Amino acid sequence: MKYAIVGAGAIGGYLGAKLALAGEQVTFIARNRNLATINAEGFRLELPDGSSQHTRDVRAVQNPAEAGPQDVVLLTTKAHQVRDLLPGLRGLFGPETLVVTMINGVPWWYFQRLAGPYEGRSLTSVDPDGALAAGIETERIIGSIVYPAAELVAPGVVKVVEGNRFSIGELDGQRTPRIEALSKSLMAAGFKAPVARDIRSELWVKLWGNLSFNPISALTHATLEQICRFPASRELAANMMREAQAVAGKLGVEFKITLEQRIAGAEAVGAHKTSMLQDVENGRALELQALVGSVVELARITDTPTPTIDAIHAATSLLAQVLADRKGRLEVLTG
Repeated sequence: MKYAIVGAGAIGGYLGAKLALAGEQVTFIARNRNLATINAEGFRLELPDGSSQHTRDVRAVQNPAEAGPQDVVLLTTKAHQVRDLLPGLRGLFGPETLVVTMINGVPWWYFQRLAGPYEGRSLTSVDPDGALAAGIETERIIGSIVYPAAELVAPGVVKVVEGNRFSIGELDGQRTPRIEALSKSLMAAGFKAPVARDIRSELWVKLWGNLSFNPISALTHATLEQICRFPASRELAANMMREAQAVAGKLGVEFKITLEQRIAGAEAVGAHKTSMLQDVENGRALELQALVGSVVELARITDTPTPTIDAIHAATSLLAQVLADRKGRLEVLTG
């Protein structure tokens, strides 16, 4: 299959390198040093067991039109970056091209092909002007939940911290031939790629942790392990998760694990910096609306009180504004 990886970061690099090693035709949409490094040296993975894998059998382009129509487009960027990429993305689309959204948080398509009172409703927190819904046809979209933890440690080099599971699902829950083929392709590359009957419920289990641990880590600079082992921050995360569970319940979502199991799972990852903390440290824009702002919006839609989430969202929004005002530079003064 022909794969375009839109976003040659940690997750995109992990996926693209493994798919290329399995014989798939992989093109990265990349820029700057990543673009040059991938074309010159390929992609290298540093695996949790200390071994490494390297493939030169990939290419990178800056303009998606150079890649041409693909079988599968994997969106592995930050949620807030997709809108700016829309004009170029169209160059990757053929009549049957799948767009797999491997993006954290609540996606713009959440209410698309979802039977019930909210079907077709848009989310202004993640798609304020409707550009995403208009620019990517609903019938192309495959939902996905990203479980691995990884870091881009250098251009063309990804350190895989743990995990190899990418759940995928049709928006209406059907088990179609195209999603079966996608699952088999990902599994042949060494990933766990189960087909989810209810991708949104699985999305909420991942979101449960992201909406709490990510902003708390951004505000405190603590790792997952530290947040979960410090009693006050553990309870803060738990309160946010309880509020989110109430929102999800009104949307018909059932959690298949307990809150304590979800926290324990995050703690087991160890001294890992969340993606939002990594963005703070590198002066990048925060993925705040998809992870937290969207939950605030869903709470208002479902008339659910979320005072703890609201407070953390406000504080982290201010942090994002300060980062923007200071062009990504924060200083901790001592003495």
